[in-house]
Amino acid sequence: MSQDVRIRHISPDDWDAIVAMESRAYGAIGLSEDRAALESRARASPDTCFVLHREKRPAGYLLALPYPMFRYPDLTRTEDLTFASRNLHLHDLVIAEDFRGRGLAQHLLRHLTATAMAHGYRQMSLVAVAGSAPFWSANGFLPRNDTAPPKSYGTDAVYMCRAIPAYRAAKPKPAGVAPRGSSSQDEMG
Repeated sequence: MSQDVRIRHISPDDWDAIVAMESRAYGAIGLSEDRAALESRARASPDTCFVLHREKRPAGYLLALPYPMFRYPDLTRTEDLTFASRNLHLHDLVIAEDFRGRGLAQHLLRHLTATAMAHGYRQMSLVAVAGSAPFWSANGFLPRNDTAPPKSYGTDAVYMCRAIPAYRAAKPKPAGVAPRGSSSQDEMG
């Protein structure tokens, strides 16, 4: 992979591209959120929400926010509260269609994990949607059969979590560092 991959915090100018990627990823399956809901999740935790640039344009994004274990955002509402939780909920990770299969989702996930470690989070949770549970399982997330997401997340939604390695003074890799390896698995969910 070339050295033109850059991850940075989301800025106001990124939202048109983020909303378009989110709509293309989730609109056809009825899981798309409105812009206000997406922006509210990033406002709840700006230090754990990122945009990935490739070839000088947004190629993906990630929204993660502190949330109590076994709970998840309501897809139809904005975030009104910020939780003081040691669980970081990975709400959304989308790679643009023309950039999938290049390991960029794993690159974003590694960046988030390093950020979570540096901020003292102990675990990470997510709701796998649209058949993405195998991708998340391959990245260390385990299904929790004792927590069933609502139907608004889709009929095959799976609540999953994984521990975050103990704090090791880790810092996110510099934004220009390209990931090693790649994945051919679908990169959304």
